[in-house]
Amino acid sequence: MSNRAMSVIFASDNDSQLNDLSIHRTTASMPFGGRYRLIDFTLSNLVAAGITKVGIVTKNNYNSLMDHIRMGRDWDLNRKNGGITVFPPFVLNTLHEVYKGKIDALYSLRSFLISSKEPYVLLTPANIVTSLDFNELENFHFETGADISMLTYKTDELNPKKNIIETDSAGRVIDSRFAVTSESGGPEELINLGIYFIKKDLLITLVDNAYARGFIDFEKDIIQKSLGEFKIMSYEIKDYVAVIDRIPAYFKHSMELLDADIRYDLFYKKGSILTKIKDSVPTRYLNNAGLKNSLVADGCVIDGTVENSILFRGVTVEAGAVVKNSIVMEKGLIMRGAYIDYTITDKNVVIREGRKLAGYETYPMVIAKDKTV
Repeated sequence: MSNRAMSVIFASDNDSQLNDLSIHRTTASMPFGGRYRLIDFTLSNLVAAGITKVGIVTKNNYNSLMDHIRMGRDWDLNRKNGGITVFPPFVLNTLHEVYKGKIDALYSLRSFLISSKEPYVLLTPANIVTSLDFNELENFHFETGADISMLTYKTDELNPKKNIIETDSAGRVIDSRFAVTSESGGPEELINLGIYFIKKDLLITLVDNAYARGFIDFEKDIIQKSLGEFKIMSYEIKDYVAVIDRIPAYFKHSMELLDADIRYDLFYKKGSILTKIKDSVPTRYLNNAGLKNSLVADGCVIDGTVENSILFRGVTVEAGAVVKNSIVMEKGLIMRGAYIDYTITDKNVVIREGRKLAGYETYPMVIAKDKTV
């Protein structure tokens, strides 16, 4: 993007919808795919597009995020000019209140935006799993003469947080509404991903006007109310996209990584997804190990059966234990004779001998961090 754009990432948009998985962390630092965090995909896409000034807005539970990004070293963002700036709540908020919405957060970042030399801003949540070229969005923005360009995709996964978009034949957004039910399997809708490319001066003006009127919701109070006044264009992503906004969505899209074609689209087709480097020993497979259609990270010890599952770093599966259709996060211990199916165990979870846990494909069982069952 020739250093014409900076980015603001919202790290905590869906914390309340991810239940036990977000008690101790922000959405941005949610583990995904065996060795990644959700924010890795956004940061990698930004760096690949040449965007090297990034502000990250947090709300709460951001210690794990700070530990993970380490000021951006693993993404080449630990720079003297630009790089990553993390904004915890209260830092720029004169009311000393937690942000109520994106408008409140952006108003608190007003001086940060004004002092930045980049004339354009890319706004994005941190819960989008995709590999994309933001340069294509920039080119689209200028070619169409848009005031605001938004990224969209088609899906049948609906819930009241999903912002449904309608466009004319040229791609201009003519209507915006929110889904009223949580349904899957119906007709696909065009959904706003919450990723916007906009001129900085226009963003500041829109935020100032909305904040002065007590508005807090960016989509409802700025995007919807600006459809007639500004040219808002939809740039639809055709490649693989996953929005992690519910536990079922997290489980479904994690399991999709067992498909080699999806892994290729996500991790290799358009560039590498970078993450925090850890020095781990190789995984050991002992005499009783049985493995089928699974992703296993470094540092694991497998002496039981693992099928259709994802194991993060440092997981131990003892002899006689069975892990099926499940996600076991870092340093999990599945003890001798235990059985888990359609289960998500968070970091440092212990499943004791002989225990049997089973959820459902549409809603897996979740065991919170540091728990012993």
